[in-house]
Amino acid sequence: MKITDYLLGYSPPIWATLIAGVFLVIALTLSVYLIFQHLSSYKHPEEQKFLIGVILMVPCYSVESFVSLVDPSISVYCSILRDCYESFAMYCFGRYLVACLGGEERTIEFMERLGHASSKTPLLGLDCEKGTVKHPFPVNYILRPWKLGQWFYQVVKFGIVQYMIIKLLTALLSLILEAFGVYCEGEFKWGCGYPYMAVVLNFSQSWALYCLVQFYTVTNDELAHIKPLAKFLTFKSIVFLTWWQGVAIALFYALGLFRSKIAEGLELKSSVQDFIICIEHRWALLL
Repeated sequence: MKITDYLLGYSPPIWATLIAGVFLVIALTLSVYLIFQHLSSYKHPEEQKFLIGVILMVPCYSVESFVSLVDPSISVYCSILRDCYESFAMYCFGRYLVACLGGEERTIEFMERLGHASSKTPLLGLDCEKGTVKHPFPVNYILRPWKLGQWFYQVVKFGIVQYMIIKLLTALLSLILEAFGVYCEGEFKWGCGYPYMAVVLNFSQSWALYCLVQFYTVTNDELAHIKPLAKFLTFKSIVFLTWWQGVAIALFYALGLFRSKIAEGLELKSSVQDFIICIEHRWALLL
């Protein structure tokens, strides 16, 4: 039996559909409420429009994961759409932080002022001395310290934008490979496109998040009025941990280590990921 024929005849357990459906309704309700709150007091459009873009990631993740759970035959396409919006949400988050600093020009001016600072000890162990940002181990053996100013801002901006571009390109490539039956989502085989995509996307995503960490570290004090730490950690966990969660599930399945009752009931590794996402992403609304 072909896997496509199996997927067409497969349906998740009723208990999984009901639980995921309940959390989907909760996530949609909270998302609509938060968006309505922003729209009803739309006093800072440059900031709020990007924040709304970030909030929309929760219903986007939840709906696509629920649809994928109910109909696993289209899980690949739902996963691609979900990941594409994730890259856009990361861009929105970066733009939101810039907007809170007063826009690009003021942000660059702020960076240039910091470039003349004598010393600073920011969060997460990243050191700024004489207007430069030092990299932590082992990145410090690869890159020289970044000098604060316009160049630093452009590096961070490109680091975030490149993830959007690579995500879109790999999504299109995934659709092509899936059409020829060689994408094999979640399969770690030499003849499949998935493991190569996973390596490229992991590097791209890690670099984008690293750039966000550097940007947050430098602007932490200036953004204190929006309490950025909780927002940053929440967003980072959504993007990074969700990705690695899917990769870990695929690895456990490949090694035969995933033997929980949930996994046995859902049968498909993609369904396990979709079920977990439906439950966990309502907590992201604490952002």
